[in-house]
Amino acid sequence: MLEYTLRGGPGASAEAELEAKRSRFLCRIVRVDNEADARDVIEQARKTHWDARHHCSAFVLGSTTEPDQVRRSNDDGEPSGTAGRPILDVITGRNLVDCVVVVTRYFGGTLLGTGGLIRAYSDATALTVDDLRAQKRLVLRERRELFQLALPHADAGRVESELRQHGVTVIGTEYGSAAVMTLAADPGDESALAERVAGITSGARSLEPVGSEWVDAELR
Repeated sequence: MLEYTLRGGPGASAEAELEAKRSRFLCRIVRVDNEADARDVIEQARKTHWDARHHCSAFVLGSTTEPDQVRRSNDDGEPSGTAGRPILDVITGRNLVDCVVVVTRYFGGTLLGTGGLIRAYSDATALTVDDLRAQKRLVLRERRELFQLALPHADAGRVESELRQHGVTVIGTEYGSAAVMTLAADPGDESALAERVAGITSGARSLEPVGSEWVDAELR
């Protein structure tokens, strides 16, 4: 299953607003790494919109393929099942991970009923996600095998440029006595990456495996 998160790393965010029978629903999606950061985002919404009646939320941390994936939702005073769960259903239905959604509601004086609340919280979340897709602000999250490549400083820029031109994911480069580049490969594509590196460096450099992690990948 393909999974997506916000482009730009932890802290990247997006907002949208929906009105239903004069109630305002302000939706904010923020990319987070852990539960503490997710709860900080929710608390910040309470402080920013202190005069709003509800701050309903949901978050998903980690891939659906991992047994320790975290999913949480909170109705924050709305009738049970009418806010947090609909928000969570949109997140999981759109295959978003590593993000928290807070929908702040300013009551407009008209009761929406159970069905109306579910639709409003779902629609506010979906609207924000749709805006992210339209703006190409989502990226794929993929499990990649990681390798390090040590190079002389003078060669690092050229090698990185050529690797990127050939579609290799370069996670980053650390500069010390040598330039150490971290590269990512799809599981099963390790030999192809090694051949690509050998060709670009004329066989002078080899890769050192350093484990695996979830990384951002360009949309397909």
